[in-house]
Amino acid sequence: MDQDRGQFSSKLGFILAAAGSAVGLGNLVAFPVMASKNGGAAFLIIYLFFIAFICYPVMMAEIAMGRRTTRNPVGAFSALSGGHRGWRLAGMLAILTPFMIAVFYTVITVWLVVYIREIATGNLEYLSAETSFGEVVARPSLFAYLVGLMALIFFILLGGVKGGIERLARVLMPTLAVMLVLLTIFVLTLENASLGIRYYLVPDFSQMNLSVVNGALSQAFFSLSLGMGILITYGSYFSRNDNIAQSTRMVAVADTSIAFFAGLMILPAIFAFDPNTNTDDLSTSSVGLIFSFLPKIFLSMQAAVGYTGATIAALVFFTLVFFAALTSLVSIIEIPIACWIDELKLNRRKAVVLQAFLLMLFAVPATMSLGISDFFTNFTSYGGVSKSFFDLVSDVFYETILPFVGFTVCLFCAYRWKVSGLKSELVIGDPGYEGSRLEKYINFSLGTVIPVVLLVVFISTVNQIYLS
Repeated sequence: MDQDRGQFSSKLGFILAAAGSAVGLGNLVAFPVMASKNGGAAFLIIYLFFIAFICYPVMMAEIAMGRRTTRNPVGAFSALSGGHRGWRLAGMLAILTPFMIAVFYTVITVWLVVYIREIATGNLEYLSAETSFGEVVARPSLFAYLVGLMALIFFILLGGVKGGIERLARVLMPTLAVMLVLLTIFVLTLENASLGIRYYLVPDFSQMNLSVVNGALSQAFFSLSLGMGILITYGSYFSRNDNIAQSTRMVAVADTSIAFFAGLMILPAIFAFDPNTNTDDLSTSSVGLIFSFLPKIFLSMQAAVGYTGATIAALVFFTLVFFAALTSLVSIIEIPIACWIDELKLNRRKAVVLQAFLLMLFAVPATMSLGISDFFTNFTSYGGVSKSFFDLVSDVFYETILPFVGFTVCLFCAYRWKVSGLKSELVIGDPGYEGSRLEKYINFSLGTVIPVVLLVVFISTVNQIYLS
């Protein structure tokens, strides 16, 4: 089984792969808009605080659980709890969550592929029309793109940890960073871009309230792939000679840097399009902003760089977002694959085939949820709103269960595995951890402050989505 599971070839490989799993639509789109709507730099300060004091300890705990057991979340919870059924169920939840998140992430990535094709063939103006997104997501031809995307993803996953996931991250993560910086430089040269910079970086503490603080924590937690079992699984591929605390810091810095630069790109672009932009009108939805609003932004650039220049800028941006979505999607799908290998004793090829079948089983109705099928488009209702199958998957697994899984990880490490077991793992590769301030903070926070905060986020989300 060890050969099927694999291991990252180096600490850099782990960092790039973990950063690739973290960097996604939330970093490139949702973060800049949330910052602009909630006090600019004031939101950024609170976000960084949560990264350092809430998310960082949970990241270390998840990676340590994976490395100690060399197992997926089900195996990790089970092994460290002595086979306790309740904790094994918590591990199963950490498998089910990324499995279902991969469903709606796959559909969004298919839409990205279609948009890239439309832009590359000179149809940026068409995509800027109000009705274009609704027309695109209702095309039966989406299934052909779905099959092609699935073939690409599972071909990568057949390569295993080193030959598939790590190789993809080593190519796409540096490419994504370079593309983001170049596009940001281009946007900053546009007229009125300075208005966006000022709005993004000058703090406005008058907009701060409890909902903003809750939003900052949710964004920080989700953007780092916490609660999805990714870091537990990636930890199982992590070398026992490497420093967990140091590697975790580098992943967090890389993820936050991408989000910050995305803000430097998107907000100036929006204000270059319209200096009188009211950011309250911007959608905090990554989907709504990417597919409905940003094509208009890029089309507006034709006044400065011509239609061809605007098309190239849009093509670079959507390709960048596709790269981010692809690295995240590969990471998410690896979690259940690792489970099939560990728990069902399948080899990697059989585990990949099984996961491909299961994902397609759910991705097809999700693809049909925005106009192709009335049944899946109006699948259910809650919170007084009609919801599609796609909405249901997103709301239940991405918005609701993620903080709950993080909550269980904190309780598990603090009270079941005990902080002494966590410490014994974190000391490996980092002898200076023992007795350090970081050790004292993690021992304190994992059993007190962090689970309380995550429980509050979970309850708040349930109330907002299902009860309000």
